[in-house]
Amino acid sequence: MNSNVLIESFAEFARSKNIDRPTMMSILEDVFRTMIRKKYTTDENFDVIINVDKGDLEIWRNREIVDDDSEDIWDFDKIPLAEAQKIEADFEVGEQVAEEVKLEDFGRRAVLMARQTLIQRVKDLERDNLYQAYKDQVGEIVTGEVYQVWSREALILDKEENELVLPKAEQIPKDRYRKGDTVRAVVHRVEIINGTPKIILSRAAPAFLERLFELEVPEIYDGLITIKNIVREPGERAKVAVESYDDRIDPVGACVGMKGSRIHAVVRELENENIDVINYTDNLELYIQRALSPAKIGSMRINEQTGRVSVFLKPDQVSLAIGRGGANIKLASRLVGMEIDVFREAGDYDEDIALDEFKDEIEGWVIDELKKIGLDTGRAVLAVSKEDIVRRTELEDVTVEDVFRIIRNEFDDNEDTAETEEEAPNSGDAQ
Repeated sequence: MNSNVLIESFAEFARSKNIDRPTMMSILEDVFRTMIRKKYTTDENFDVIINVDKGDLEIWRNREIVDDDSEDIWDFDKIPLAEAQKIEADFEVGEQVAEEVKLEDFGRRAVLMARQTLIQRVKDLERDNLYQAYKDQVGEIVTGEVYQVWSREALILDKEENELVLPKAEQIPKDRYRKGDTVRAVVHRVEIINGTPKIILSRAAPAFLERLFELEVPEIYDGLITIKNIVREPGERAKVAVESYDDRIDPVGACVGMKGSRIHAVVRELENENIDVINYTDNLELYIQRALSPAKIGSMRINEQTGRVSVFLKPDQVSLAIGRGGANIKLASRLVGMEIDVFREAGDYDEDIALDEFKDEIEGWVIDELKKIGLDTGRAVLAVSKEDIVRRTELEDVTVEDVFRIIRNEFDDNEDTAETEEEAPNSGDAQ
């Protein structure tokens, strides 16, 4: 392989990777000087001249002529007179000799190694550029095209065809992708794995929702409204606490927009995720009331030492406070940074059964654990997911499953009894 072919092929490869000319020249010179050092021990007395456009390469070895009997003939920058006169017959002691070294003089193996080194250097530079570009974009939205979809992740290509990864765990559960689809996501983190940068995207992170609000609500982008906190159950529900530094601006109204125009755009991007926007306040009691929206709270007891809040509601508000699968109370707890326990106010328990009525079948300590998190009736327990109960109590999966089974059986029996009584004829009909 001659120098023209080597340099031209490298230059073409480097340009395809968007490597600028000065960097390309620096890599070429560095690789050739490495070759020189391997063959001649040093490159101090060598000039390397490269013309990338023409594919030309010139390597010149510079040495001073000394007498054949001189002690300096072994120095790297000296050449005996007899050897110099083989290059040019009229050379004399004290003159400088510039001897051209051809690429072929290094041997075929060294040239092939240089080619591989050049390609590897470009790839290393490309990886470093990718890492540097994306490490500063963590938390920012990027748009890409789906290139391939696997069971555990999707491969996304950005506009420069860099490979980005969107793991299944960072997708919204309702997301369904096919090759060629356009995807918006936030840069979640950038990792180095075996020397290769891995750019991980997320559509499930709170930062993605925050960036979407910045895009749709100019007041947030301009800093007139601040997002104080965001909590999400991706694809299901989210709560966003906002605050305005301008008394003339209603932060909730600005985020929702005229007839919901602003928030609808965000909801569509998040596969119809239900978003509650609330006014942030330093008043903890009021903040908790707003966090539990749409439920209306009767009263509450806050224990800041234990980080727990006991909230008392009318029976018809309990299911609203807990939400489907316990999502509302779970998000409210995360939003205010305290564990919220919901209790019914003393009153009507129609069509429900107090947990104490199950003492014959459910152990007392289990009932006490459920009551600690505000679940004091059968329907209140069934309104919360098994996973949430396990997370918030000391109960194990099997125990919670048994509790669910016992309560469901009791309600089924009651419904069957009620239906039988409705169907049975009364004494007047018999006559």
